[in-house]
Amino acid sequence: MYLTRFRVNTARREGRELLGSPHRMHAAVNMSFPDPPARDGSGPRVLWRVDRNSASEVVLFVVSPGRPDMTHLVEQAGWPAATDTPGWQTYDYGSFLDQLTKGSTWSFRLTANPVHSIRRTADEPTKRTAHITPKHQAAWLLSKQDSAGFAITETPPGKRVLDQGDELQLVVRDKRDLRFAKAAERRTVSLTTVTYDGRLTVTEPAVLRRTLVQGLGKAKAYGCGLMTLAPVR
Repeated sequence: MYLTRFRVNTARREGRELLGSPHRMHAAVNMSFPDPPARDGSGPRVLWRVDRNSASEVVLFVVSPGRPDMTHLVEQAGWPAATDTPGWQTYDYGSFLDQLTKGSTWSFRLTANPVHSIRRTADEPTKRTAHITPKHQAAWLLSKQDSAGFAITETPPGKRVLDQGDELQLVVRDKRDLRFAKAAERRTVSLTTVTYDGRLTVTEPAVLRRTLVQGLGKAKAYGCGLMTLAPVR
């Protein structure tokens, strides 16, 4: 498994167009692999996420079974004339995953599509609907933690600054309502994404490894589901 980091040049029109369409970004990411893995859920897949750290620092992260070649992305949305860097950095992700141990604590980031199924009447088919409030979006992630191999870390009582709402080390931010064209099917896709930042404790290392390489939740083709970990500072 590999983890790749690519910084998008937001001063270039092509870069802004990719950032404006998850469908186009999905296609660009897939073009990094001669033979992308199957998406039937049977094994690791290509996952990606865009982190907007600032107006000028926008980073694309990709987790994949194979090593990508992002030459085309550098030419379209990077700095092709730069000679001191290849334009992207790829790291051995498998060795990192092997180091995960039960009880260890990590900072995490996840962009996801928190949805639930509803019906207004008993005879109406269920409809997938986005959670729209931070409270319900946080509850969505909490409902996934047992089956995903982790537990959101609790805030020690002495460090809680609010009367309620900060019992867990979890922040829900950057809600985005996306609407973009999917030209091949002549339809428009609408979805809601949010970004989660926080700390987690590993409860089942093997299960969490599967979550990190297969993704969490829906809309994985459109930049959702990729959770990354970092040492707690």
